[in-house]
Amino acid sequence: MKKIFFIVLLFLTACSTSAPSKSILLVSTTSTQDSGLLDVLLPAFTEQTGIQVSLIATGSGQALKIAEEGNADVILLHSPDAEMRFMENGFGIDRRPVMHNDFVIVGPDSDPASLRAQPTAVDSLEAIFSSASTFVSRADESGTHVKELAIWKSAGLDPVSHSWYIETGQGQGATLNIASEKQGYAITDRGTFLAYKSNLDLAILFENDPILLNVYHVITVNPDKWPQVNIEGAQAFAEFITSSEGQDIIREFGVQEYGQPLFFPDAIR
Repeated sequence: MKKIFFIVLLFLTACSTSAPSKSILLVSTTSTQDSGLLDVLLPAFTEQTGIQVSLIATGSGQALKIAEEGNADVILLHSPDAEMRFMENGFGIDRRPVMHNDFVIVGPDSDPASLRAQPTAVDSLEAIFSSASTFVSRADESGTHVKELAIWKSAGLDPVSHSWYIETGQGQGATLNIASEKQGYAITDRGTFLAYKSNLDLAILFENDPILLNVYHVITVNPDKWPQVNIEGAQAFAEFITSSEGQDIIREFGVQEYGQPLFFPDAIR
């Protein structure tokens, strides 16, 4: 937490001595960074517009808090209900669909809770609960964490007080590494898992349930609430990431290295 706000402070200090139109602060989810997607998108955006991007990668919940305090120009998230509340409260002025992938449940290949035999994601978490199998949660108010909690709620179960339920408070990549070390289950976006897969002793054990859809939106922060927001730069980023060029980058990302795209473009042009 302290590291995040130190980065924000450095960015705001830098902006006071440079033209704001040439730099923006993007706050995004760890999945867009951990998957490697932003390593491709951001340089392409800068090359086209000349606008430099400072990035903070954190959970969606923390990203929204940063933006609500006026410490972001634009945000890229995957927590739809929280995003709608953000918009309803007047913190954002433009919310656009960008892309989607899906969540999967991963775990040790031995699969002690028999997730491969389960018909739904809810049944999968019920099987983990009843078998007291190790489960590793991000526990960071991210979109992934919110999705996990929603599935536990649908199952009518509360795992938090149980010793087999491990809360990391960390991003997706770090949480996957811990799940691998502990030989536990975890919920992850597919893109980050594929990017980390070669270093993990984990397999996808449950997938393809409609409840696991994972949708990303870009939101520009409202300058009427926070005059220091670089609205021109934020709008330029939203335009780029939803443009044919930005969507083509998203469509092609991961295909050469992983044999499949890590995200699917959703912008309607």
